[in-house]
Amino acid sequence: MSQIPIESGVVYPGADERTPSRAQYFSWINNTNEGATEAQTRANLDFFAWLHAEYGMQLDIYAFDAGAIDGASFYGSTDSERFRRQFPRGFEPLAQVAKRLGCRLGLWCGPDGFGDTEQEAETRIETMVSLCRDHNFELFKMDAVCGQLRASKRAEFIRMMTECRRYSPDLILLNHRLELGEGLPHATTFLFGGAETYIDVHMANRTTATHSRAVALERELVPGLQRLTEDHGVCLSSCLDYWEDDLVLQAFNRCLILAPEIYGNPWLLRDDEFPRFARIFNLHRRYRDILVDGIVLSEEAYGPLAVARGSSTTRLLTLRNLTWEPITRTIPLSSAIGLEDNGSRVHVRRFHPHERVYGDFSYGGSVDVEVLPFRSLLLLLTTEPVKELTVQGCDFDVIRDVPEKETLIRLLGDPGSTIDVLLPTGENRTISFKGEKRSLPWHRKIGDLIEIPLPDDARGLYEATCFAADNNALEIRELERSGPTDIGAVQAARDAFFGQNVFRRRCLADRYLFDDDPDTAFATSRRWGESRINGGSFRLDLGTVTSIDRLVVEVGDDYDLQPLKSEEGAMGTVSADLRTWYPQRFWCSDQIVAEIPENQPIRYITINGCPDRIRHVRGYYRGKALDRTHWRASNLFAPIDLAPPVKAWSHDFTLSEVALGAYLAIAVNGIHGVEKAYASLRVGNGYAGAPRRAPSFPSNTWECPVRQTDRNTTYFVPLTADMVGKPLQAVVLLLGDRRWPWEAYTVSDAELQPEVWITAYPVPYATHDVVIFDHCCREIGDIPTGTR
Repeated sequence: MSQIPIESGVVYPGADERTPSRAQYFSWINNTNEGATEAQTRANLDFFAWLHAEYGMQLDIYAFDAGAIDGASFYGSTDSERFRRQFPRGFEPLAQVAKRLGCRLGLWCGPDGFGDTEQEAETRIETMVSLCRDHNFELFKMDAVCGQLRASKRAEFIRMMTECRRYSPDLILLNHRLELGEGLPHATTFLFGGAETYIDVHMANRTTATHSRAVALERELVPGLQRLTEDHGVCLSSCLDYWEDDLVLQAFNRCLILAPEIYGNPWLLRDDEFPRFARIFNLHRRYRDILVDGIVLSEEAYGPLAVARGSSTTRLLTLRNLTWEPITRTIPLSSAIGLEDNGSRVHVRRFHPHERVYGDFSYGGSVDVEVLPFRSLLLLLTTEPVKELTVQGCDFDVIRDVPEKETLIRLLGDPGSTIDVLLPTGENRTISFKGEKRSLPWHRKIGDLIEIPLPDDARGLYEATCFAADNNALEIRELERSGPTDIGAVQAARDAFFGQNVFRRRCLADRYLFDDDPDTAFATSRRWGESRINGGSFRLDLGTVTSIDRLVVEVGDDYDLQPLKSEEGAMGTVSADLRTWYPQRFWCSDQIVAEIPENQPIRYITINGCPDRIRHVRGYYRGKALDRTHWRASNLFAPIDLAPPVKAWSHDFTLSEVALGAYLAIAVNGIHGVEKAYASLRVGNGYAGAPRRAPSFPSNTWECPVRQTDRNTTYFVPLTADMVGKPLQAVVLLLGDRRWPWEAYTVSDAELQPEVWITAYPVPYATHDVVIFDHCCREIGDIPTGTR
């Protein structure tokens, strides 16, 4: 971009309230304060290039977060050995890749770095100006994590920003908790609420809900719908279920200068979710010029925090439901939502969740829409000609709508139903959706749990959830949630993230115990304090009942062995079924070794206490090493002796059907204490634990710790077809507390109100895909959507 003169004394901060939004990704949580590298960034950019080629998704800004130049509590330089190690060819190759994508780069940095001499100040100013002059950077995210701007350096800051905008007049400056003094007019935004959005880390549910992102759906509106602020975007690195509801509100409800804005690891989504991801970006881009204008709607009529954006002829409405039951809203097709009468009929369609054409209505009429529990909803209402792909008669998803490629639409219907649809080509088709018809709603309350005497198998119920869950990094959990990918660019971005040396060195995954790699281990995270609950307990699940006579837990040295001691014994237990437990002695040294009776096949193993770091776990039977493919381990959950169950609540029921993706949400309403309420399911004579929870189970985290809560926890138990017809019992246990086995435990007087719901994610539709090419439709049959 050529140099642009700037009128003296006039500051244009890169954007104004009516500047259309810019779609941004920034790399926080993909890397932490150690910073990104050229190779990792290239893999990420290739992912966005694939999204652009396959689905037409356009990213405007790719921003490096902390550690590229500046970092936590320090200022760096592009001439430093550190920078050259991370970016051996500088930013230029990546700027060129971004340019080919129609994208520009951004940077996390601090507001100062001007040193103590005139030469140091000039060097810093030239470094930052060169990013705009030579590489056309579009964004600086200035953060107090790096440090505040010294009052004595405000003149240098103003000169730096003025010079940067000679080359990038649209340079956006995000102000994250900074005191800039007279330099404040150069900042484009402030951080809304000071909040970051790493789910269950920086924000977590305050109420029970069907998923962990209810807290994100509760976010308030910026006063006056100011757009020159930043809400930190949508984090796609943890608790991914219902990410699309979060993104719809960020992009269309708040619709700030950066929207849609994401960070973290979007390549952790399932393959079948990427079309929806791109569709949200594409819809926002299509309407972004009119989304700059919005009005807040009546909470009484439209529900909490509803907004209508757009022009007098086209409105996009965002609604939300923060309750357990579906809610129907009546939407007036009138000036009440900002729509003017121009003599045309009003076309109404839903964009999210899933798409549906409601029809064309007279101005002044109304339309009823259902908002699902703990979900958002996006509506289009327009008197203009509609250029969107249209299917009438059923819900549908636009999978691909890109010039020069086949258009792909996924039709959605209830299993076992037959419906007549009108396709975009004008053809009428009768579609029969496979599967058996459901006799009951897929989302409904099953019942309230009542207090019962403490059951004899309380330990089995507690251990069922401890063994179903894990203490891995949140990103490892999401990788397992989404499963393998068939997309090369997605796999490359995942490999770049999980292959980082710093990720491996932080010892965040139980899989490292079974990989035979001498450089990996599984350790308890202590950066933010002790993470083990009541000292923790090492748990090992062999995956199936196994004949094993020798278990070897390789530790390394006495330091890693802590809090256990070498040349001492440790006690634990073993079980085949979680119901019956047998004591087991372990001998501690550089290895923790157990000799297990040969005639006692087992599956579950616990050690009271857990070493700080474990390098490998191996098992043997009659001298032969056992296959560890399906072994799993955890290291943070409390040993049963230090967290004895003291109260219980239960509800008995049976299921006549289980929808695709169905799960139980066992809501523990009330104050129960931190890690003092655990829920699980009794299935006939066996158990099914809850592998997930909101807020999340304790984790050996990649960056910051999982938030603790003492109230309103929800446990999620997946349902399977073999549970149909069996007696089921949802159970909530309240745990006591004692520091040592010989001390009396305390009993909470908590009076909880647990309840159990059945629900599903995604909506359990049957599907039927249709390809449109050369104005003709071709059905390609049923393609299953993702499951939990």
